[in-house]
Amino acid sequence: MTAPFVLAVPSKGRLQENAEAFFTRAGLTLAKPRGARDYRGAIAGLDNVEIAYLSASDIAGQLARGTVHLGVTGEDLLRESIPDTDARVALIEGLGFGSANVVVAVPQAWIDVRTMADLDDVTTGFRAQHNRRMRVATKYINLTRNFFALNNVVDYRIVESAGATEGAPASGAAEMIVDITTTGATLAANGLKVLDDGVMLRSQANLVASRDADWNAEALETARVILDHIAARARASKYKEVRTRFSGCDAAMLTEAHNRFGVVSPFGGPTSSGMLTLHCPPAQLYALGSFLRAKGADTVSVASLDYVMGRDNPLFAKLEAFLST
Repeated sequence: MTAPFVLAVPSKGRLQENAEAFFTRAGLTLAKPRGARDYRGAIAGLDNVEIAYLSASDIAGQLARGTVHLGVTGEDLLRESIPDTDARVALIEGLGFGSANVVVAVPQAWIDVRTMADLDDVTTGFRAQHNRRMRVATKYINLTRNFFALNNVVDYRIVESAGATEGAPASGAAEMIVDITTTGATLAANGLKVLDDGVMLRSQANLVASRDADWNAEALETARVILDHIAARARASKYKEVRTRFSGCDAAMLTEAHNRFGVVSPFGGPTSSGMLTLHCPPAQLYALGSFLRAKGADTVSVASLDYVMGRDNPLFAKLEAFLST
């Protein structure tokens, strides 16, 4: 019996809800046949796919070990937990949710510390004065070491954070922190500020592929089908479909529409009867409609697109290129 293709998704909270909604929009409905409490699921219509519900951090670990083929997790977790990240996993597609920045934050009272260069000066002075290094509280040990080294900051030591990192300076556990933030409100509420050049990583949830998974022919075909669904949905989200028909609809007008409104004509130019189908960016819909009516159209219809299936599959091509290197 062939081993299943394993897709790992977050097991709880908003990440799970957003991941399931993302796959549903792509026509890939995730289900738990044995009940909501089960940590294994399936995709309707793809019998060889097994959904593994895991924590986001566990997904990063499973991708590193090659026990799952594809997984949904944050870039911050990947780069923190997997050495040589780009050689071992491929970030196939950013999913537009789970956004957070990994940042260096210091007390607001440090009015003269605004950049990493300023921090270098302060840490050096602190060590000379107190005969010890400044402490950085964080869960992101590897990211912190790499970023501080890149900015030539050496007089510090890491205090691994097990709780609410933003409270470490107020409690005296550390002088500064490296943590994730979305709006910065929690940092500000704790009397902290992000350094001007202290954003280490702008992270979001990604669909990620593991190099070390068993990429046999069947697994590759399953990945192609899944990524084809996702690519078709992504293409559709960029456009609305515009239809019209009138005698003045010719190639010159079509070229002008392309140049002015960024439209594409997926089925070629107008037919002999003047029928034309265009895909238009949503922000240009009214301008395009006005243009077509000024050229002679009596009616212009606009419809939403669910999927646009192209011959090429850029997401699968990305996976193939990654696995071939």
